[in-house]
Amino acid sequence: SGVAWNESHHCRLLAGLVPDQIQMCRRNLEVMHSIVRAARQTKSVCQKTFADMRWNCSSVQRAPSFGPDLLKGTRESAFVYALAAAAVTHSIAQACTSGELPLCSCGSIPSEVPGPDFRWGGCGDNLRYGLQLGAAFADSPLKSSKPGTQALKAMNLHNNAVGRQVLSDSLDTKCKCHGVSGSCSVKTCWKGLPNLDEIASDLKSKYLAAIKVTHRLVGPRKQLIPKEMDVRPVKETDLVYLINSPDYCTPNLHLGSLGTQDRQCNKTSVGSDSCNLMCCGRGYNAYTEEVVERCHCKYHWCCYVVCKKCQRKVERYVCK
Repeated sequence: SGVAWNESHHCRLLAGLVPDQIQMCRRNLEVMHSIVRAARQTKSVCQKTFADMRWNCSSVQRAPSFGPDLLKGTRESAFVYALAAAAVTHSIAQACTSGELPLCSCGSIPSEVPGPDFRWGGCGDNLRYGLQLGAAFADSPLKSSKPGTQALKAMNLHNNAVGRQVLSDSLDTKCKCHGVSGSCSVKTCWKGLPNLDEIASDLKSKYLAAIKVTHRLVGPRKQLIPKEMDVRPVKETDLVYLINSPDYCTPNLHLGSLGTQDRQCNKTSVGSDSCNLMCCGRGYNAYTEEVVERCHCKYHWCCYVVCKKCQRKVERYVCK
């Protein structure tokens, strides 16, 4: 993040890039800010999305030095690859809109006819350019001679495409009102992308419903097909994985499990963050913590709010 990205030799500073990515970096130096931003967003959004699960995406912080949980074709690696592919496309598409990139600008005006109460205008996110460069950057390590089984590369390429498809499907009409005293007699609308948190939420649903597959010869070429014979065929919007994940209850470096000891849990929840599920039945310890928060806030004319600071004790629970 401290690199200026204004000289081509900077492309050598990023660990883990394959030759095609280095070439793309040299040809499109100005895009690297968007790619670095996407990597940072992928880390923070993944951890936020899985904060209430046993696997809480903490291992993504070590990227590009992934551990076994993200290297062996697990359901978790399916999510991370899909989110990262969506994030890089998202970041580039919005960088075009904000004027950061000299080779692209606003997205093209939609072909659909506008309604009677609005007109196309504004500056839509340039999804087409984002998809073009995002796919080239995210997919090139999986098409290179970099070590890795064909099955794993096919799985990761499929999941990258799922991430981009979910992003494409999320492109929505956004509008701004015009008119006397906000009457909204005319609306200007454009196509825009939601924030990455929403994309991650959709991908988490797909993670929970992911299909275990095998890479097998079907006709003239190998394809990813469901491991179980009674499962429906894989669709282009399904996340897929090759091997089962550990339960992430206890530390196991070989499997990439950090365990859940000392993780905070919710005593009253019945979901994945409940003390029973998070602690894997081992029980939990309680402790009290003093928190300082704003309170007794008063609005003063015009126009500011003054609050006091209050201390209160909160009971917390952590897994044994």
